[in-house]
Amino acid sequence: MESQILTLSGVTKRLENFSLKNLSFSFPCGYIIGLIGTNGSGKTTLLHLLSGLYRQDEGSVQINGKSYPQDEKTLHDELGFVFQEQLFDRHKTLSENAGFYGKYYSSYSQSEFLSYCRDFELQTESRYRTLSKGEELKFQFAFALAHHPNLLLLDEPTANFDPQFRSRFLKCLKDFISDGKHSIVLATHLTADLDRIADYLLFLENGRILLADDMESIREKYRIVTGESYKIKLLPAELVIHTQAGEFGARAIVRHRHWLKYDKELAVALPTVEDLMYFFTKRRHKK
Repeated sequence: MESQILTLSGVTKRLENFSLKNLSFSFPCGYIIGLIGTNGSGKTTLLHLLSGLYRQDEGSVQINGKSYPQDEKTLHDELGFVFQEQLFDRHKTLSENAGFYGKYYSSYSQSEFLSYCRDFELQTESRYRTLSKGEELKFQFAFALAHHPNLLLLDEPTANFDPQFRSRFLKCLKDFISDGKHSIVLATHLTADLDRIADYLLFLENGRILLADDMESIREKYRIVTGESYKIKLLPAELVIHTQAGEFGARAIVRHRHWLKYDKELAVALPTVEDLMYFFTKRRHKK
C-alpha cells in the first residue's frame, strides 16, 4: 500500500471573510498534485494550512503521517515552499538570506543553493528588495531545493516566469518526484502546465472540494462533447453536467459511460484542466 503524503479529514478553517469547509482527501507520495480554483476559492489558505502558517479550526491534517503542532519541527524541516508573500529579509542579499534561514534546516547546502542560483541566472549578491517578482520566486525555489524537502508547496509561481524558464521549472518538478519519495502541491492558473505534469487534481470552489482524484480517472470519467445543440440535448440528461450554448452550436461536459453511444456528428474529446474548471464552475454558479 502506498504511503500518503497528505491526508485531511473534516478540515475547516475560518477567516474573516472566507472559510475552508469540511475538506477531506488523501494523496499518495511521489506525485504532483495540481491545485486549481478561481480567485478566492481557498488555494492559498489551504497551502498556508499545510505549511503551518495557519491552524485548522476543526478536523485533522497529516503530512507524511505527521501533524501540527506535535511534529512542527520535523514538518518544517521536510517542507519547501514558493509563496507569494514576502517571507525573507528584503535588506539582505540572496546569499545572506539563504545562509541565515538555511541554518534552520538540517539538510541545507549553501553550495547547492549557489549552484541553483547560477542555473537560474540569479545574482547572489543582489539585495532581495531589488528583485522582480519572477526573480523572488526563482530565489525561493533555489532555496527550497537546497534544503532537500520531501514536499514542495508552490503557490502560483509559473505565471511570473518567462516561457523559457517555465519549461525548465516544470522539468525540475518532474525530476524532483522521479524517485517516488518526493511530492509537490502546485497551485496555478496556467492549467496547461497541469495537463502536462499533474498526476492528481484538487479542485476547490468557495472553500469546498469540487474534484479530488487522479488525472487518469478524471479523464476516464468525463468527456467534452461539441456539436449542434439539438444533438447534445439527445444525450441522457442524467449524464450531462453542464451545457454551454453558442452561436453555432453547443459544448457540454458529460459523465462518460462505456455503454454511451455518441452521435457520429458530435465531436467527443477528453477534458483539459481548463475545461474542467470552466464547466464545473459554470455549473455551480448556475445553481
